[in-house]
Amino acid sequence: MPRMISDRLADMLTHQIQSELTAHMNYYGIAVWFRRNSLDRWARLFMNQSVEEAQHAAKIMAFLDDNDVAYDLPALTGASTQYPDAAACVRSAIESESRVSGEFRAMAKAALEECDATAHHFLQWFIEEQVEEEAKMAKLSDLVASGINLFQAEALLDSFDTD
Repeated sequence: MPRMISDRLADMLTHQIQSELTAHMNYYGIAVWFRRNSLDRWARLFMNQSVEEAQHAAKIMAFLDDNDVAYDLPALTGASTQYPDAAACVRSAIESESRVSGEFRAMAKAALEECDATAHHFLQWFIEEQVEEEAKMAKLSDLVASGINLFQAEALLDSFDTD
């Protein structure tokens, strides 16, 4: 079956698998930090984020498979579980989401340049998802920065974890 997506986009999406799995590992590390600090709801929220990132990687892999793109799974590095405080954890998450958002915008731009309607359509879901993810992390940052006791703040976290 001939490929429906361009070689350029296939390469970019293959690289994105690594980005998503790296984000998965980073969120897992953040979850461990919160769990070690007896903040179980915070840990659950970040563990759910971790699972979501792995699902994003799986979604990309399925798309590549459906478009007959051969690829290898990327090598991954470890992720830290050591942060000075909750604010550093959330900053790490914000930086990760911002980086991933930029990668998806670059892929969407490349898809338009390549006249690759198939990949462009596929990428729109991720771009919308990234808007939600960045907003969620910004709200978590505001919550931590408010100075609220993190144990008391746990009661508020269910409104952040809607996935």
